[in-house]
Amino acid sequence: MNSDGKEKKILSAFLAAQRASVLAIVDGLDTQALTTSVLPSGWTPLGLIEHLGHAERHWFQEVVPGAAEPMAWPDGHAPLTTPRAPEVVFAFYDDQCRRSDAVIACTPLSAPPRGRHPDPLGDELTDLRGIIMHVIEETARHAGHLDIVRELLDGRTGLGPR
Repeated sequence: MNSDGKEKKILSAFLAAQRASVLAIVDGLDTQALTTSVLPSGWTPLGLIEHLGHAERHWFQEVVPGAAEPMAWPDGHAPLTTPRAPEVVFAFYDDQCRRSDAVIACTPLSAPPRGRHPDPLGDELTDLRGIIMHVIEETARHAGHLDIVRELLDGRTGLGPR
């Protein structure tokens, strides 16, 4: 394995670990808890999971290769909430992560994106490597949000594997 392959393997492992943390933190929450907002901003754990699916889709379908299939549903609801059932949202997140992994597997880390994200972040992320790092960062940040919400919902803490 060349150095690019080793680096990609490490970055992919960190991304997978953050995704696993997100899912571990919300594991065991029922529909009521997943769709309850405990913060003044109004977001819900399930809405945040859907948001993470959209982030995966945006970066690894719209930005890296430059094209994504149309969404199966409209997005006219409040940010970081969802009208969809948990099984639909978790299936969406899983599907987007699998699609992201497929793009990562066949794209060199130094490849520039073919699509565009608005500035200033669009100017900063000039290759797949930077995009993977950004998605790790975003997923980890939201895992922290979910940690706090989980504690507020049922008092449980330390649920992520990292």
